[in-house]
Amino acid sequence: MAEIQSPELTQGQIKALEKLLKAGFQFASLEHITRHLVIEKSGFVALLDPAEGKLRLFGQVGYRVGDGIGMLIEQRARPAFVWKKQAVVATPELLSAYARVKTELAAILEDSP
Repeated sequence: MAEIQSPELTQGQIKALEKLLKAGFQFASLEHITRHLVIEKSGFVALLDPAEGKLRLFGQVGYRVGDGIGMLIEQRARPAFVWKKQAVVATPELLSAYARVKTELAAILEDSP
């Protein structure tokens, strides 16, 4: 099992994490993710990189699929969140929630010192 190292966080990063928690995001863990902070809201998962004194989104927001993060792709001409061989069809409601979570996360991260 990989050793997990806790990053040294700045006051600005801590404030950003507090804002995320107040907005309904929760800390999560994924066994195969050790370098980034994992947050989750309504099934949507994001990896945060606490580098250079800020929190930055690493990659893109995904959706919890099994014990991984499904990325939004077009599969058989339909959007789906896919992780390995597992998939969740991206319904209009799920896509709407996905857009809200991404917008909310971006606003909090951009507003943070």
